[in-house]
Amino acid sequence: MTLETRIEEKLTEAFAPERLSVINESRLHAGHQPGFTGTGETHMRVRIVSAKFAGMTRLARHRAVTELLKPELDAGLHALAVELAAPGEATSW
Repeated sequence: MTLETRIEEKLTEAFAPERLSVINESRLHAGHQPGFTGTGETHMRVRIVSAKFAGMTRLARHRAVTELLKPELDAGLHALAVELAAPGEATSW
């Protein structure tokens, strides 16, 4: 199972999202470090709209997602960008 799929499954189970996108952005970071070609699953972007975020601060939402994905971060996920919203909140994506 890919990291992207594992992240998607965890987020779906925890947040029952109305919308969810897990985007592998590793290729965009090729050359940022010596020897890094942009292959693999090191940089991910997560976009979620979930009713579970209603009433939560931006920081609380971010913490909830990063805590859920801590095993992936500890196992080598280098960067995780999150864009989180509750239903009805404006998004640019």
